[in-house]
Amino acid sequence: MQESELPIYGQGDATYKAAGELDGITALVDRFYERMDTLPEAKALREMHPADLTVARRKLTYFLSGWMGGPKLFKEHYGPIVIPDAHKHFPVDMDSKNAWLKCMEQALIDLDYPESFRHYLIEKLAIPAESIRLMAEHEAKYKA
Repeated sequence: MQESELPIYGQGDATYKAAGELDGITALVDRFYERMDTLPEAKALREMHPADLTVARRKLTYFLSGWMGGPKLFKEHYGPIVIPDAHKHFPVDMDSKNAWLKCMEQALIDLDYPESFRHYLIEKLAIPAESIRLMAEHEAKYKA
């Protein structure tokens, strides 16, 4: 593939296609949660989730599908979502935010995605991750 033919992530469905469409995203989410179960730094993050991750896996897969430019499955099945509001009940701090990103980064590496795609995706996922952390911090401040 020529340099000029490389997909431009974030435009149209280029990110969705680079992820392997729904099958690739499903594999990524499965590996992400496997990493959450095994990485020591993700222990507190994993404890925020129920033992059965079936619904969490489906919701993250559906969310990522639409977020990456593919079918808007989350909205179709669950309605609209505001990411920080949907997570404000979790006690997300800097460590758990970083653990989440580490699990995703490791899943991307494990599944042998190209380095350019891995960097792009982690950079973009860090934005909502930080919004979630800030919302949790705000919620904790006003609950105290």
